[in-house]
Amino acid sequence: MRIDTIITNARITTLDPARPHAHSAGVLHGRIVGFDEELDGVTADARHDLGGAPVVPGFNDAHLHFSMLGKEMTQLDLSAEAAPTLDALYRRVEEWAAAKPEGAWVIGNGYDQNKIGEHPTRQVLDRIAGGRPVYLVHTSNHMAVANTEAFRRAGHPDPDVVVAPPGGSVVFRDGVSTGLLQEQAMTLVSHVLKPVPQEELVAALEAASAWALRHGLTSVTEPGIGGRLIGHGPADARAFQTAYERGNVHTRVTAMPFIDAVHDLGRVDDGLDGWGLDLGLRSGIGDEWFRLGPVKIVSDGSLIGRTAAMCCDYRDSPGNRGFLLAEAEALRENILRGHENGWQIATHAIGDHALDVVLGAYEEAQKRLPRPDARHRIEHVGVASDEQVARIVSAGVIPVPQGRFISALGDGFLAALGADRVDRAYRMRSFVEAGVELPGSTDAPVVPGEPLISIHDMVNRRSASGAPIAPGEALTPAQALRAYTIGSAHAVHEESRKGALRRGNLADLTVLSDDLLQVAPERIRELEIRATMVGGVFGYDAEGELAPS
Repeated sequence: MRIDTIITNARITTLDPARPHAHSAGVLHGRIVGFDEELDGVTADARHDLGGAPVVPGFNDAHLHFSMLGKEMTQLDLSAEAAPTLDALYRRVEEWAAAKPEGAWVIGNGYDQNKIGEHPTRQVLDRIAGGRPVYLVHTSNHMAVANTEAFRRAGHPDPDVVVAPPGGSVVFRDGVSTGLLQEQAMTLVSHVLKPVPQEELVAALEAASAWALRHGLTSVTEPGIGGRLIGHGPADARAFQTAYERGNVHTRVTAMPFIDAVHDLGRVDDGLDGWGLDLGLRSGIGDEWFRLGPVKIVSDGSLIGRTAAMCCDYRDSPGNRGFLLAEAEALRENILRGHENGWQIATHAIGDHALDVVLGAYEEAQKRLPRPDARHRIEHVGVASDEQVARIVSAGVIPVPQGRFISALGDGFLAALGADRVDRAYRMRSFVEAGVELPGSTDAPVVPGEPLISIHDMVNRRSASGAPIAPGEALTPAQALRAYTIGSAHAVHEESRKGALRRGNLADLTVLSDDLLQVAPERIRELEIRATMVGGVFGYDAEGELAPS
């Protein structure tokens, strides 16, 4: 028998209990066909000797804004690493603006007022931008600062009289707009930046895929396309199709249509009013490269932005409990409609008040129309009590917390919640010990998306300053690896073809510099990606040593 590829001399962790470890693997038509002795007498078009390197199933990020990640690679980086102070941020904006053509938009992203002291202001941006429109997006992507020219381009000649839409806030100081737009208010300006031209979006997808290969990431779930608040325009899926047709995207994507991309379909069955995409499309349609996943709903805002809907005041912001982005009844109705129309539902809920609202709707939906294995999700679960954890487990809901948030945003969690409540932040072990198949994710580009660093944070749970963040919620390396492979596949009903390396599954794997399960936990972030295989093809090879032999 002759197959396409055999990799040999490897230390393969398969995550398949029937065969946990192997040294060789064979690939035919992009899928695993055998291991070790099963390959005796088998020849192959290509053989790759991995020199004893450790191999794990390809990493899978269950919540990564793939297209946004690629798009932000072309914009001004205002992360704390690039602009550690507010003055440094202003200098970068001024220099970036000066290099742009007259009248061109200046778009930056990634600033965090928790790290630089305060938000930038419209008034300073007016002075330094040379008359150009400026739009700076917060690292959470739940707020942004616009200057006067940006407001004017968006149809608001006087920012001081702008009124926020429901679910949003325009921040004023002494009756004067600072330019800060929170949540739904971002659309007051962002609408003029959409739709993103198709060629620009295709280029972003190609850049994101190249980045993913370098970091061992073979699959992602894109949490929001096609919407007004999240997404780049009504033809987002078309850009993905074009990118795959051109052969320059080698990352498997499960995409969530955003809530305002779905709509009423009229009566589609006896007693059922349809709700979804045109032709009745819903979760699950697609192929092994691009498919539709859950419908994405957003219930509240950001923990570090102090807009997540909480049960009680933020520790450092007395009187502020955040807010829901839509009325509780509207959230309930959307969840019920999605459930009865067969959608998997993924609802962003960070604050514990928002979590109660969403859980109540999920519980009601299943009571009214039981759907076995619906796998509705709650994205983030930023703050959860023991009682709420138990409700999530009992309801069969999948929590999707972000490991990378621990180091990148953990100090902000401490400031927002205080030491007495931070143990409720981004819980993981509580879910795993209750039997939940926990996924792994980062929410990149809200924070950097490297899977190994996210796994490190899931295990070590320390903030950038070294403060422990709910250390009782730390996972073992084996649990974190399972989350980033099997768990993320399970979260979108894809565990039958990815997540573990077994016969018949996709040949997606990651080659590491050392054994993730054997190194000291504090060294996990130091591991390197040696190579990434997707569909039996090495799309990334750090050393250039994997030419077929």
